[in-house]
Amino acid sequence: MAGKKSFVLRIDEGTYKALEKWANDDFRSVNGQIEWLLDQKLKEAGRLKASDTNNSKQTTTKKNSK
Repeated sequence: MAGKKSFVLRIDEGTYKALEKWANDDFRSVNGQIEWLLDQKLKEAGRLKASDTNNSKQTTTKKNSK
């Protein structure tokens, strides 16, 4: 996967507050929590290989370390 794609996500306030609390409990941002949750569910459903996300994380890490 090359880079990250930005998009707008509209969710109700209650869902956002639940995500925000969960993210805080896991020491993540809400965005990071949503990414983690989507990644986990895609893997569980067999729609994303573990190597797909590892490549993405390595690319991001390399960009951030410069």
